[in-house]
Amino acid sequence: MTTKKIIVKLPNYTEARPVAEIVQTASMFDSEIYLISGNKKINAKSIMGMMSLGLCNDEEIEVEANGNDEKDAVNAITKYISSVA
Repeated sequence: MTTKKIIVKLPNYTEARPVAEIVQTASMFDSEIYLISGNKKINAKSIMGMMSLGLCNDEEIEVEANGNDEKDAVNAITKYISSVA
């Protein structure tokens, strides 16, 4: 399992486009990928789950992946979530 804490840099996270792009990015990997915020642990490949997560800009979250490409998955999700404005 690979995990990494990051700061969300998606000021318009509640809009569908960034959420869809996170799901699309996560779906490129075989690993199970989750975003953890507080007591919520959401499958990053689930559009409905991701929409319900309700992340806020500058919030600290954890990206967790488990599988054969987990490190690449965590890096890709981290890069997207922490750099899009």
